[in-house]
Amino acid sequence: MATLTTNDGVELYYETQGEGPPLVFVTAWSSTLQFFEKNVPDLAEDYQVVAFDHRGHGESEKPGHGYRISRLAMDLKELLDHLNLTDVTAVGWSMGAVVLWSHLELFGSDRISKLVCVDQSPKENLVPQDWDQQQCFDVEAFTKLAKDIEYAEEDVFSRMAGRYDSLTLGESGFVDEMVNCSKTAKIELMRDILNLDWRTFLSEIEIPTLVFVGRDSRATPPEESAYVGEQIPNAETVFFDDAGHMLFWENSEQFNEIVRNFTN
Repeated sequence: MATLTTNDGVELYYETQGEGPPLVFVTAWSSTLQFFEKNVPDLAEDYQVVAFDHRGHGESEKPGHGYRISRLAMDLKELLDHLNLTDVTAVGWSMGAVVLWSHLELFGSDRISKLVCVDQSPKENLVPQDWDQQQCFDVEAFTKLAKDIEYAEEDVFSRMAGRYDSLTLGESGFVDEMVNCSKTAKIELMRDILNLDWRTFLSEIEIPTLVFVGRDSRATPPEESAYVGEQIPNAETVFFDDAGHMLFWENSEQFNEIVRNFTN
């Protein structure tokens, strides 16, 4: 069991597999590194693959503080520093992509040389805005979500499994992984995410970028995740026609091969 202690005293759990160019997976809201079980072992045949649990998630410590995207970006920086990784290809799924955008904004690209964004909108708003193709949450819906997480958590994540569009998600144990994450982490991180707007930052990203879009995603409107690839100057966008939010799980062989081609 590999861990590091952050500068605010939180123990983070991480795993490394393989040797070669570094490939770091950054996972989503309420998920753990176990979600990448179809990707890490295969890619570890060619790369040094690192995956970790955010604070409040999985095997990492569950403190009562630090549940903001900027703090998660700092946690990632400390992990990269701890492992002394350079020339990293960083793969961010859903909230993980937001963490990577924050990391690049705050700390630059000294350690991260290539970016992979998986099915994430640059703006999931708390109040309605004209730009949105569909609303993620308004104030009332967020308040209901927070209460449901507090008092009816298993129902929340059983429903969410359907939104993630993987036929096997409910049988994989992932719902249990999501439930076991800190309630405080889930509520406070969602509160933070819904107030962030990354549209004006995307054009500032200068490193090569690969954007994955699940056309059947019910968690992120495809046109919004595709917008990310349209705005980043040096980006390539790949559409998965028959996959949703967990496209890396549903079509893992195709996903892994595309990532390999992008890094070479």
